[in-house]
Amino acid sequence: MSGSLSYASEKSGLPPGSLVHVGEVHEHEHKITVIDYNKSTLTQRTIKTIAELQPYKTTDTVTWVIIDGLKDVSIIDAIGQHFDIHVLVLEDILNTHQRPKFEEFDDYLYIVIKAIALADEFNVEYEQVSLLLLNKFVFTFKEKPDALFDPIFNRLNNDKGHLRNLGTDYLTYIIMDTIVDEYFSLQDTFDELIENVEDELLSNPSAQTLNTIQKIKRELIFLRRSVSPLRELLASIQRSDSPLLNDKTKRYFGDIYDHVIRVAEAMESYRDLIAGMLDIYLSSVSNKMNETMKILTVFASIFIPLTFIAGVYGMNFEYMPELKWRWGYPALWAVFIGVSLFLLRFFKKKNWL
Repeated sequence: MSGSLSYASEKSGLPPGSLVHVGEVHEHEHKITVIDYNKSTLTQRTIKTIAELQPYKTTDTVTWVIIDGLKDVSIIDAIGQHFDIHVLVLEDILNTHQRPKFEEFDDYLYIVIKAIALADEFNVEYEQVSLLLLNKFVFTFKEKPDALFDPIFNRLNNDKGHLRNLGTDYLTYIIMDTIVDEYFSLQDTFDELIENVEDELLSNPSAQTLNTIQKIKRELIFLRRSVSPLRELLASIQRSDSPLLNDKTKRYFGDIYDHVIRVAEAMESYRDLIAGMLDIYLSSVSNKMNETMKILTVFASIFIPLTFIAGVYGMNFEYMPELKWRWGYPALWAVFIGVSLFLLRFFKKKNWL
C-alpha cells in the first residue's frame, strides 16, 4: 500500500504486517547515510538503494545506516528482505505513534525511543527514532533530517575514543544517550518556565496565567508518555541475555537508566507543582472576588440606613412635623453624613476595609 496515513486507526481492516507509513509527512528528500568505521578507518557516504549495503556484510567494521524519512516504504521493505527483519517490526518502524519499547530477536534487537526538542516556549516537538541493532550494523530510522546526531559525528572523528574501538552495542548506547541528554535541556527550560509562572501567579495572576498553566499541564502529559516507558525499556536491555549486548556495555545503559529516572522524577514533581499552581490560581481568583464583594457590601451597608431615612420622609403623609422645620433639610444631611462616617469608622475598626 502506498501513501501515508495520519492515524493508526486508519489502518483498520488491513492485514498484519501491512507496510504503510503512519504519521506526519515531512517535506524533504529521503536520504540514506552510511557511516562505516573501525579503529583505523572512517568513511561516510550517501547511497540510493539498500542493495548497496551488501559489501559491508563481509567487512570487519561497524556500519551505521541512517534513514532520514519514512514515507518511502520501499526502503524499509528492502531492509527487511536483505537483513531478514520480521515484517511486524518493519510495520512498527513505519508507525510513528509507537510507545518506546525494546524487542529481542535471535539476530537483532529492535528499540523505539522518542527524541524531544522544544520548538518554542510552549511547543514540544516529538520525533520517533527506531533502531535495529545487528552484529555489524546499526540502522537508525528518523522522521526527518535534523542535527540530532551531530555530537556523535564529531565523536567519530576521534580514533582513540571508545566509539571507534567498540562494537554496535556501544554505538546504540551512544545514540540513545544523545537522545536522552536532550531531555535535560527540556527539563531546564521547564524549570525556568514554571518558576516564571509561579512568580506571576503570586504577583499578578490573570487569564493568561491560567492559559499558560494549562499548556504546561498538557505538554507534561505528552512528555510522561514518552519518558516513563524508557525505564522499562532500559531495564529490559540490562536483563537481556542477547549475545549482541556485551556485559560491559550494559553498564553504560545503566547510566542512561539513571538519567531517565532523574527526568521522570522531575516530570512527576512538575505535575505536582502545576496541580498546586492551579489551586493557587483558583484561590487567588476567589480571593479577588471576595475582596470585590466585600467592598460592594460595605457601600451597600452604608446606603441601607440612608435609603431607609429617605424612604420614611418620602411617604408624603400630610402630618409629618419634620417636613415643616426650617432646619429639617440641613439636619437630614447632617444625619446622612454622621451615619456614613460612623459606619466607615466601624468597618475600619473591624478591618473590613
